Amino acid sequence: MCRHFAYVGEEVSIKSVLFDPQYGLVQQAWAPRWQRHGTMNVDGFGVGWYSSGDPVPARYRRTGPIWADDCLADLARVTRTAAMLCAIRSASVGTDMGASAAAPYADGTWLFSLNGALVGWSAAAAGSTTPRRRMSAAVRAESAGESITEPAPAVPASTADAAAAVLRLAERLPAAELLQLQARCDTALLWGMVLPRLRAGQQPANALIGTVTDIWAAGGTGRFNLLLTDGKTIAATAAGDSLCYRHRQDGVIVASEPSDDDPDWQKVPDNSVVEASRAGVTVRPIEPAGAPGVPGGRSHRSAEPSGQFQPGGPAGHPNGKATAS
Repeated sequence: MCRHFAYVGEEVSIKSVLFDPQYGLVQQAWAPRWQRHGTMNVDGFGVGWYSSGDPVPARYRRTGPIWADDCLADLARVTRTAAMLCAIRSASVGTDMGASAAAPYADGTWLFSLNGALVGWSAAAAGSTTPRRRMSAAVRAESAGESITEPAPAVPASTADAAAAVLRLAERLPAAELLQLQARCDTALLWGMVLPRLRAGQQPANALIGTVTDIWAAGGTGRFNLLLTDGKTIAATAAGDSLCYRHRQDGVIVASEPSDDDPDWQKVPDNSVVEASRAGVTVRPIEPAGAPGVPGGRSHRSAEPSGQFQPGGPAGHPNGKATAS
């Protein structure tokens, strides 16, 4: 459900990062290799980038599949930037389908995206809980709860319990901030939780950690891979879905999955936060394994430890592509 990446480095064309890689984000819209939740990402897309000398990013967001947009390829070809955040969307059940719900979200110098879902959001918002597309029985079972982390956290006993957790989170925001949410969807609520921390001066990685642990403390479940940049640094969480990065002398990219088979890609363990810039990358646990607030006391060890990405043969994905373990 959703794919995204952020890049900071030497000035490049958007096309060179978004379109040109063999398994880039455009390809991931219809044939992701590491995606375990859903099979396609066709419910909208967004590109956010920074122009030289202007700290406030520009955005281009649309509904529908990224490959169907007649203007994006030309825009990406002629636009050069030293920092960007791009995302493709597989919408959670019951959320808005307009362009306003497509990441990246923005405020001041910040761009934000979510790869994941907050279980119970649709029920709490009195939205539809009926999937939009025909699905297999296994996927339909997952969609009944919108999305469930693998390995799963403590699954709420009922839809009412999941909705109650979402309402507890919403109640922490002032009414004015709830009214100002940028869309009617779970991503907007999580962005609304991150922003006060940034405005209070928290470091980006700490703002993301605090948001994820607040969700867990309230009994919230789901997948919370958050991605944030100000055009100079990147912060991201791996909390229920795949995440990787590639750092080179000319720049760094943090992404849901590798855009090619370059061995420089590094996989990020689950329950980790990444801080990245041109100077380097650090990865640390969100919380010690088994600590209060971590659903089920999950370990920080992933089935495949952090290290070089090893391309795999087609297996285990509905599109016939290799998936992350």
